Amino acid sequence: MRLSGPRATEIGVQLVSLRQPLEHARARLADVLDGVGPDGAADEPTGSDSTRIDEALITWFAAPNSYTAEDVVEIAAHGSPVVLELLLKRAIGLGARLAEPGEFTLRAFLAGRLDLTQAEAVRDLIEAQTLTQARQAASQMGGSLSRRVGPLKLALVELIALLEAGIDFAEDDVDVAPGSEISRRIGELTPPLRALEASFARGRIVHDGLTLAIVGRPNAGKSSLFNLLVERERAIVTATPGTTRDLVTERISLDGIPLELVDTAGLREGLEEAEQMGIARSREALADAALVLVVLDATQTLNDEEHRLLAAVEGRPALVVVNKCDLAQGNEAIAEFGGAPALRTSALMGEGIVELRERILALATGGAAAEPGMLTSLRHHQAITTALAALGDAERANANAIPHEMILLDLYRGLWALDSLTGQTTSDDILNLIFSRFCIGK
Repeated sequence: MRLSGPRATEIGVQLVSLRQPLEHARARLADVLDGVGPDGAADEPTGSDSTRIDEALITWFAAPNSYTAEDVVEIAAHGSPVVLELLLKRAIGLGARLAEPGEFTLRAFLAGRLDLTQAEAVRDLIEAQTLTQARQAASQMGGSLSRRVGPLKLALVELIALLEAGIDFAEDDVDVAPGSEISRRIGELTPPLRALEASFARGRIVHDGLTLAIVGRPNAGKSSLFNLLVERERAIVTATPGTTRDLVTERISLDGIPLELVDTAGLREGLEEAEQMGIARSREALADAALVLVVLDATQTLNDEEHRLLAAVEGRPALVVVNKCDLAQGNEAIAEFGGAPALRTSALMGEGIVELRERILALATGGAAAEPGMLTSLRHHQAITTALAALGDAERANANAIPHEMILLDLYRGLWALDSLTGQTTSDDILNLIFSRFCIGK
């Protein structure tokens, strides 16, 4: 249990019976007692252990040297819900209240301990499901994105100051910045902002993940490939066509990229109502998936359903796998799809699986490489695109010899967009939306 605020220490010491006085950043042993005194504090021991129900560690962090920059007290008991509920009730009885979602991190942000991108990274780290996601969140918590944005903001502020000085002191014969100088400075800002914008392609995928639907005719080996990708017998595999009647999903990490694999029912004219319903869901999964893996049977020629399927995924992020290649070495079901050779695999022998993983990863990331300070949220991306649009407007205004007062409007718009990344100009509504997604006590 964690308390933060001006009365945190006063309340914290009344929740337990300390064995030693508190000292900043030092853990102290304490007893959690069953009885409660008239003032709401824990009763002192009476010489026996009959009233002690738990041992706990209590740590005090004196303001401003704490996460929230306020006095913070943390009590670590053994995790019994009953004991923790007792501590909570005592704290509330002594004047504390339950924290709102994300309130501790919000207080850290308002105290200047974190900027907004770092505060958002706290939530991302809590929600991380892969090691890559955790690394990315930890990097952002360390200020990687802020360090990329900071020099750009400084350069933009310097340009704004130059134009403002030219306007304010025009009567004192201070030189107004020539158009070539304004163009040069804007030109220096644009490439790093575009690089930052481009990082969203991979950053979004690392943050949110993708869905990959495995589709094809019955008995082509979809479920076998699905099991090999998830590395366990997740889907039932038999020699009877149409075994899979419903969607089977599993979330995996492919080189740190979260992927939700969806094994679907084989596409054909359903013979039974249950199979027809499964095929309908397969078509829905095909339409909704970000990536598609089409599985063909190397022992069979393409049928009309497969021709329609290949036409439907043309132009989409899709891979074609010709499975059972160990049974039909000379039969090419399809040689090429979308300008790339179809991948030949054997789910039975495990052939081509390593290359299949590599191709799925390349398709998911579009070849974008990981880099520090990537954009991972739509809010960040919108801020950068707004800044780029504002600089583009300023460049066009400068080229058309528009007065500097009007150019400044565009430059300020770009500055406000960059400020919104770190929180200087973020509205209360946006702050409430961001922190409301946190869990209680963070």
